[in-house]
Amino acid sequence: MISENSYAVPGTTTVKWRFPSVHPEGRKFGAIAAGIAVLAWLFVPWLTWPMIVLTIWVLAFFRDPIRVTPVDDSLVVAPADGLITLIQNVPPPRELLGPDGLGQDEMTRVSIFMSVFDVHINRAPIGGTIKAVIYIAGKFLNADLDKASEDNERQHILVERPDGVRIGFTQIAGLVARRIVPFVKSGDVVAHGQRIGLIRFGSRVDVYLPKGTAPRVTLGQRTIAGETVLAKLGDANPTLGVSQ
Repeated sequence: MISENSYAVPGTTTVKWRFPSVHPEGRKFGAIAAGIAVLAWLFVPWLTWPMIVLTIWVLAFFRDPIRVTPVDDSLVVAPADGLITLIQNVPPPRELLGPDGLGQDEMTRVSIFMSVFDVHINRAPIGGTIKAVIYIAGKFLNADLDKASEDNERQHILVERPDGVRIGFTQIAGLVARRIVPFVKSGDVVAHGQRIGLIRFGSRVDVYLPKGTAPRVTLGQRTIAGETVLAKLGDANPTLGVSQ
């Protein structure tokens, strides 16, 4: 099997499918569900199978598959698995306004909605230094709604490349989600596509593209965290798509 940091040479290397590992954050929830299943088998037999199904679902929710990130620093990759539900020109989030954040100009915001069936490990859209991790308590509105970006519980992460280019992205809790779990802090250096956090049980991630950079994804497209190319820095030609 190819390691996470290896390069495949066509015709000489193969990759075998394997079950994704379960992230440590989810193992305790799986253990709790499994424990309840055992108690159900002992005392409430009719509840045993529903609890076994719930245990399997919890472990599947926290699955952490290996991803292959394109080796190109000019590419912005998707930070989340899910569905592209919004692409809009908006000001930066108020918490990231100004010279120490994303500036004042409008940016293109690409929103990725994660259902409870998607992988919920989030990844860095670019490599660089974490300049800010800002958590804001809030509501738990449907993450599909535009106002979720400003009203819901959320966490902004600002990444700066060595050349000074900055990308901001926001983890947003939804109707079911109740906790955003960061894996990084301000000052950390992250690689392109590195795991940076997760959101429990259904949510959304917004990515703010710099001025002059157009998205290479379209509404209704599905993304794979760490692999799908959202944009190429400095490329202002948007990609068009056809639903079929």
